[in-house]
Amino acid sequence: MNPLSINYLEENSIEHISQIFKALSDPTRIRILHLLFQQECSVNEIVRHLDLTQSAISHQLKYLRQLRLVKKRREKNMYFYSPDDEHVIKLLEQAIEHMKHTNKEE
Repeated sequence: MNPLSINYLEENSIEHISQIFKALSDPTRIRILHLLFQQECSVNEIVRHLDLTQSAISHQLKYLRQLRLVKKRREKNMYFYSPDDEHVIKLLEQAIEHMKHTNKEE
């Protein structure tokens, strides 16, 4: 392959992609994202579904929002969280499918 025809990523793009995969490498964040892909939830609902503390959930949601992996919607005095876009859902779905595929081979 001709080195001149290779499309290289810019350093800031590489850093952003790395941060996305870092976010997806944490078990708690995976659990939160997986839940939010199924339904929009408030912090209290996430606490109830995942049996984690409100502080832990809030901390993780802030991190996920900073990366624009989740978004929030305000309704009166409550916030509801959902995925920010389909791309993140597809990344997680691909990882789940890969895990299922590799587990079949064992």
